[in-house]
Amino acid sequence: MAQVAPHYDRPDISMIATDVGEDKVSLFIGGSDGARNLGLLRENGITTVINCAVNLDFNYVTSPVLAAEGDKVATGHGAIRAYKIGLIDGEGNPSRMMLAGYYILDGALKQTMPDRASYPNRERGNILVHCRGGRSRSVALVALFLVKNQQHLFPSFEDALAHVREKRELRRDEWFETPKPMLIEAAKRASDAIDLLEGR
Repeated sequence: MAQVAPHYDRPDISMIATDVGEDKVSLFIGGSDGARNLGLLRENGITTVINCAVNLDFNYVTSPVLAAEGDKVATGHGAIRAYKIGLIDGEGNPSRMMLAGYYILDGALKQTMPDRASYPNRERGNILVHCRGGRSRSVALVALFLVKNQQHLFPSFEDALAHVREKRELRRDEWFETPKPMLIEAAKRASDAIDLLEGR
């Protein structure tokens, strides 16, 4: 019989790291309740969200440019910049998806928006990485990002993961799935691939 993790209440979003990237922003992890709360995001200076989960979609368009019509959904500029990876919380992810997630996060930190009307959200601020519960997919990705970008603080992936678990208030009796073992392995493989790609 499969082990079942206990359920614990934790914050909708948790600050994980500061002084991230050239802009020295803060990096948060959260679940769907945090990601859908625009007031909470704005209160914490979050201008960008990265959704790690497949089959979990958010509509940040508050003033559609094109209204829904027949089979066509509404479209427009979101109230916040949103990127999506689409990881499965378990088996089934191609080996490169965690690597892709790393570079999406890295790109979101470095991307510069042009001064044009079609890019209204140009403010650079804090970033929220989230999945459905903020316990597995987002935890693995952020631990990977920290070990590659704040190595003076986190010499190994295990050091980064321990830090993320502590900041996200993940308790020891749920660690067997926070994150899932296959996501930990995917993050470690992605770490090796980053070293090869970047000549580290």
